[in-house]
Amino acid sequence: MSEPSARSDLPSSPSVPPGPPGLLRSSGLVGSMTMLSRILGLVRDMVIARYFGAGAGADAFFVAFKIPNFLRRLFAEGAFSQAFVPVLSSFREQKSLSEVQRLVNAVAGSLGLVLLGVTLVAMLGAPVLTAVFAPGFVDDEEKFALASDMLRITFPYLLLISLTAFAGAILNSYDRFAVPAFTPVLLNLTMIGAAIFLSPLMATPIMALAWGVFIAGAIQLFFQLPFLMRLGLMPRPRVDYRHEGVRKVLTLMAPAIFGVSVSQINLLLDTVLASFLETGSVSWLYYSDRLAELPLGVFGIAIATVILPSLSRKHAAESRDQFAATLDWAIRGVLLIGLPAALALVLLAEPLIATLFYYGEVTARDVAMSGQSLRAYSAGLLAFMLIKVLAPGFFARQDTRTPVKIGIIAMVANMVFNLILVFPMAHAGLALATSLSAWLNTGLLWRGLKKEGAWRSQPGWGRFLLQLAVANGALVAVILYLSAPVDQWLAVGGLRRSADMAVLVTAGVAVYLVALGLAGIRLRHFRQH
Repeated sequence: MSEPSARSDLPSSPSVPPGPPGLLRSSGLVGSMTMLSRILGLVRDMVIARYFGAGAGADAFFVAFKIPNFLRRLFAEGAFSQAFVPVLSSFREQKSLSEVQRLVNAVAGSLGLVLLGVTLVAMLGAPVLTAVFAPGFVDDEEKFALASDMLRITFPYLLLISLTAFAGAILNSYDRFAVPAFTPVLLNLTMIGAAIFLSPLMATPIMALAWGVFIAGAIQLFFQLPFLMRLGLMPRPRVDYRHEGVRKVLTLMAPAIFGVSVSQINLLLDTVLASFLETGSVSWLYYSDRLAELPLGVFGIAIATVILPSLSRKHAAESRDQFAATLDWAIRGVLLIGLPAALALVLLAEPLIATLFYYGEVTARDVAMSGQSLRAYSAGLLAFMLIKVLAPGFFARQDTRTPVKIGIIAMVANMVFNLILVFPMAHAGLALATSLSAWLNTGLLWRGLKKEGAWRSQPGWGRFLLQLAVANGALVAVILYLSAPVDQWLAVGGLRRSADMAVLVTAGVAVYLVALGLAGIRLRHFRQH
């Protein structure tokens, strides 16, 4: 990724190529909304940890929640959104508003019917699904029964949240990013309320969380409908599988299931294998994954959300140069945020876990074990984020086959890594295997985009990487200087831990931003036309 020689004699040129107009602002908007959601998500997990710890009940709930949540990411926000947004963008560019409305109606009816059927079958076969996704629970009759009962309550969330994702995809396609980004806040608020206020009223308190998931799905869907009405695209569902747009979405969606969601499949495989390990392993992976997903959701997914409609429109308009520049801008944005986030999570794994979750039923051993898997996930954080912006480079061009091939390779590699690492490293080995397969996935996606000419190196990469190295070196130095041993974090109260972590994070962010400025990186390099 060297800088072209024709530009090498221009030291005054910015190290970051001009960013597409509006994308930085939109990414910041989505990122800020997602940050609010993720912060509340951490509060939600802190409440769950305080009330339910990392015991059998928590393990059962996390499985019952992870199954529909996994399918939601796989089908709704994953394959469906990546297939639907390019088709909708094409209709928006080339057809009338009435034809766009007919597409929305046909997709709403066809998608809704399939989801309703899947939901009913899954509720009836909840024990079978539990046995498939958590086979280690089968020998524990009480845990298995509890997970199956909760799954019957949580699975309709797939239907509700998939329709929510459908509504959000329409809004995103029309550059209405704030509402879909804010919607997950409602899930976290509802679950917090269920844990605090509903759980004391139930014979089995952990069941309150399952009902919280169900209620949250309905609230999120109805929250977005008024904004679709304002846009003039309120769906009037009509089952029509012969509609050209529906056929195109289905054609793109089938392979996209693998291409966009390999990391989710890998995380689910971790849960399956963790169910065979000691009690608490599922919860340790869950808590560490939640922390690793904070920067992924706030920045990686935010950038991916705003570039997909933009890339789709540029492809429809045959603007190859702008397409390549947009993709390059997104990759640099991910590196700017993802690299320091990964380093911070590695260095502060146990202190972060202790600050957020070391309350109530959570023990010092839970902190140590969760810290191990957090470090392993952090090793792949940058790869997870890059996948989110590289995959749209294929989907925007309505190429879903290439990511499928790459996804299958990465998934098989993850299985191999799991079997190699689970024995010496237990649950942390599962997390590390996921990270290794993510890097393989990233490398293959990047190579494919470069080979097809969809991504071309823009001027200034060498200088940009040097600037990143300087700034991240300064970040690591300040963290190592200010951070205390884990025992000291565990010995003080929650308020002191929170205050110390706030000081540490603020100092780290400030030093990183100052170092970036001294190295020559400016915000205008990312936002100028």
